Amino acid sequence: MISIRQFRYFVEVVDAGSYSRAAEKLYIAQSALSRQIKELETEVQALLLTRDARHIELTPAGQIFYERAKRILEDIDETVRQTRHVGQGAQGIIRLLHSSSVTLTPAIGAVLNRLLAQFPGVTLDVSKGSSENQAADIEEGRADLGLVRLPTLRKHANIVVRELFTEKLVVAVSSASPLAALQRTTIAALRDEAFVSIPHKDRGGLSYLVAGLCLAQGFFPKAARALSRKTSQLNLIEANMGIAIVPDSMRLVAPPGVRFIALPDEESHSVVGLISPRAASGMVAAFTEAFVREMNALATTD
Repeated sequence: MISIRQFRYFVEVVDAGSYSRAAEKLYIAQSALSRQIKELETEVQALLLTRDARHIELTPAGQIFYERAKRILEDIDETVRQTRHVGQGAQGIIRLLHSSSVTLTPAIGAVLNRLLAQFPGVTLDVSKGSSENQAADIEEGRADLGLVRLPTLRKHANIVVRELFTEKLVVAVSSASPLAALQRTTIAALRDEAFVSIPHKDRGGLSYLVAGLCLAQGFFPKAARALSRKTSQLNLIEANMGIAIVPDSMRLVAPPGVRFIALPDEESHSVVGLISPRAASGMVAAFTEAFVREMNALATTD
């Protein structure tokens, strides 16, 4: 009967390209590895590999066996991982918050979908919360994870903040605004415009970041007569009550009467972070690490 070990040995030999390199990685003698492959070939009654002094080659039968063996090993690893999650208590609800300025884009949605497949015992409860209040909600046990627009101003000893990805900022204006005809602008050129989002003195997040960018250009954003730090600011912009500097992903949720103007790269970036409890439960900790891993991989491929 073929063993899982023989599957792994065979795949390792093919991936390494030689018996000697595979034996080094597997920490076994080359003669023992060769014997295992011979026993495997005897069991399947087919020649799987040919080799000379320098390299090995897959036979047609070996190519089929290699492809199937890799899939089987991946399925086994995934089964073990999911079983471990459940065995460690990875069942229950994870309460995920996100700020209004962190849009749950299709890319983030795809990551969450993959994670739910990896954690079959987990259900997500997703809701909105301001970047600044999320940390308190998590520290006091009302939520488990939070997606925030950095910076956050308050420090919480029991909360960890990790950067996930960087996103471009753009200027959102009404299609009725004279600015709507522009393809690009600068923050300095917005000095006389009214902003529908002004920072709260005790809160960080997007409005705080934007105020800092404006101050770097020598002015503080002038407040419009109607203000909002929520996605409703896009409705105020559509009504031509003012403008806002927002993440590019807000195009996905903007009403049709809003236009977006590009900013120079050097003054148009913001960072999305993930906040989590320092001493998370096994389920939350495992989900958090997997989420960070997936988001880092996503940022690398963008």
